[in-house]
Amino acid sequence: MKIAAGCLALIGLIGVSPGLAQDFSVPTYGVVGPNGSIHMPDRNFRSSWPSLGAWTILDDGEAAGQHVVYTQPGVIEHYLEHGAFPDGAVLVKELLETETGNYTTGTAAYAAETTGWFVMVKDNHDRFEGNDLWGTGWGWAYFGADDRDLTTTENYRSECKSCHIPARKTDWIYVEAYPVLNAE
Repeated sequence: MKIAAGCLALIGLIGVSPGLAQDFSVPTYGVVGPNGSIHMPDRNFRSSWPSLGAWTILDDGEAAGQHVVYTQPGVIEHYLEHGAFPDGAVLVKELLETETGNYTTGTAAYAAETTGWFVMVKDNHDRFEGNDLWGTGWGWAYFGADDRDLTTTENYRSECKSCHIPARKTDWIYVEAYPVLNAE
């Protein structure tokens, strides 16, 4: 009975919403609905989830954007131990505009306003066959900054997968860009 009460307390603590899929081995923080719909995590993910790393997007050699990638607690440790993302792992790539300024250390580009988020959820069991947001072992969705409650993604094959083809040998994720996944 203590174990069941502890599990219920843990579910309440991590914020899994009632009615959302909860059969993932790593808590998905309420981002997956029973039909495979994908939602943004709670607004505090930036302060409570570790960052995997960041990308600077260049346009003609100038910083044109920054992407910061977060995952829920426990995913990094699992990846380091097993060499793979655990079932239910959530990756959130926040897209940010950049601004440039002159500082005592030199000219620097830094993250500014958020323009949107990509959310991926690891699925080792093909739970949502027939749902066009799911395939190749992941759920895929994009949310614009103007409406974080509604994904604009309709089909991951035509809207998401093509950018990840070069990373297919590393489970569709560019793991080389995330130093915490390459700990030595």
